[in-house]
Amino acid sequence: MAQVLKLLAHPQRLKIIDLLETSGESPVHDLMARLGLPQSATSSHLTLMRRVGLVESERRGKEVWYRLGDRRSLAILNCMRAKKGA
Repeated sequence: MAQVLKLLAHPQRLKIIDLLETSGESPVHDLMARLGLPQSATSSHLTLMRRVGLVESERRGKEVWYRLGDRRSLAILNCMRAKKGA
């Protein structure tokens, strides 16, 4: 649990969660463009998130697509979002 919370504490990873929550799923190149990060940084974040189950990946041809893995992470984030808005 601590490892997941630590991963969620990074602003770029939070942005990835937001993007995947909105889009449902996205290829790596789309996430890179929307984050404004190089491929290496984007892939590094996604790899860490995949290891703990926050995201899942699927290869489609030459592209890797990502989607949220454990939707319970959204419940945690929604609690924090509600607290921020309070």
